[in-house]
Order: sequence, then C-alpha cells, then structure tokens
Amino acid sequence: MKKLLNLFLALFLLMVVGCKKETETLDAGNINEYYPLAVGKTFLYRLDSTVLASFGSSLAVKSFQAKDSVESTFTDNQGRLSYRIFRFIRDTAGLKPWQSLATFVATPTHENVEYIDNNLRFIKLHAPISEGYTWKGHSYIDTKSLNTTVGYLDEWQYEYKNFGQPFKAFNTTFDNTVTVFQQDETTPPGPFDPKNYQQRNLGTEVYAKGVGMIYKEFLHWTWQTTPPPAKYEDGSYGIKLRLISHN
Repeated sequence: MKKLLNLFLALFLLMVVGCKKETETLDAGNINEYYPLAVGKTFLYRLDSTVLASFGSSLAVKSFQAKDSVESTFTDNQGRLSYRIFRFIRDTAGLKPWQSLATFVATPTHENVEYIDNNLRFIKLHAPISEGYTWKGHSYIDTKSLNTTVGYLDEWQYEYKNFGQPFKAFNTTFDNTVTVFQQDETTPPGPFDPKNYQQRNLGTEVYAKGVGMIYKEFLHWTWQTTPPPAKYEDGSYGIKLRLISHN
C-alpha cells in the first residue's frame, strides 16, 4: 500500500511540474509581438538629446521630434531578413521640414533582435521574453581593445522587468509592455562632486506588445578633473525617446 501511495505521489509531482513548464512557456512573450516590423511603418517620438555645453563644463538638453521610418528590407551576409530604418528630426512644434539624422538596421529572428546603430551591433531583445531573463546585450561590440571608444559598454547585462505591465510614454498608456533594464551605474558611487572624477552610465528601453519600442533612455558621461580645467569628456551624451504616435 505504501509503495502504491508513493507511486501516485510521484505521478502527481510529475504532472504538476509538467503543467508548470507549460504555463511558463505560454506566459513567455513572442519577440515578433514586441518588435513587429514592416516596410512603411513609422514611429513618431519626442526626442530629448543631452549634449555638451559651455566647452564641456556642463550638459544641456535639446528637444526635437524624431521619426523612425522602416524604409526597406534586404538580406544580410548571413542570409537573414533585415530592415533598413531611417531617422529624421525636426522642431518640437513640427513647423520645419524633416531633416535626415541617421540610418539603422534591425534584424529580428526567432531568437533575438539585432540592431545596428552607428556601426555597433546591439542585441535589443532575446528569447524568451519573460520576467528576470538576462543576456549580454553588447556581446558583438568591441569593448576591451586598446582602440575602443566604447569601453563603458563592457559587460552590460540586459534584464527583462515589469513583463506584462502598463507603461505611459508621453501621453499614451500602453497596457502590455516589457522593460529592458540595461544599466544604472555611477562610478565611483555617490553624489556628483565637481572636484572628483565620476562616470555615469544609464540605459533602459520599454517595448509594447503589438507596437515596438515606446521608450528609451540612455545616458553616458565622464567628468574628468585632470588635466584642468575639469570638464565632461568628449563623447558624453544622452538620449531620451518617448513615443507620440505610430501607424
């Protein structure tokens, strides 16, 4: 009788584990749902750009409208379907004509989304999309060689947070989103003191189901005290994008 009870208990535990795994699989988000792309799609953002000011003695924020337009597709050197995306900017009131700013390449696969920005290949999303999942978002970027200019991107570990939660970007709340936490680090830690060296790195993006990227915040600056005068290093910059509308 005892052996029979143990057998039933073992079978029950196997069923519970199997159901749990099935639930986890069903709950995981699909990459194509959170990053849907098609030629002709456009995304209108409020862009706040952090730039050097006063010969590096301070930082300033300049604001624009930015439009990302999915212009065409092509096959990359690995035989994968890729999308060419043009970014245009204009004044925040939308009174002046659009001006070309940058070109990006996005390559979504069943496993991840690769995104080329300024010749740097980022892994923006990675399967499975589920709470707490992590990956190395900069594994294709040279962050260690003596000649690199992006050493501050070294070893960033991306992590999904707030999966399935609502998020407000600009004036619209999206019901089902996932946040990609990238980095939030101040070295050395503590409040800013102009007498001391400090570096700040911050990165986060939010994707809405059925839409794509609705929010982005990136900030990198290095305050250098030697040689005097103290100032922000060249290459210090930031960008914030908040989705206004899309088609």
